[in-house]
Amino acid sequence: MSGYVFAMGACITCGRLFSFNPNAVPSTTALTGEREPLCRVCVDAINEKRATLGLPPFAILPDAYEPLPESEL
Repeated sequence: MSGYVFAMGACITCGRLFSFNPNAVPSTTALTGEREPLCRVCVDAINEKRATLGLPPFAILPDAYEPLPESEL
């Protein structure tokens, strides 16, 4: 039998609770020194700001906010 897994956590930027693939979700260590997840809404907002500054966007992997096969844990 196989299954899928996802993590749930609060976005380090806005505090919104969301589910994500712990291996693929965009994250930052800038605020706490530990890897903390970023929700899709915040990553989109960050990427808009980066574009106005002429910086490349942070990549969002296709499965970042989807469950992952348990075998990949």
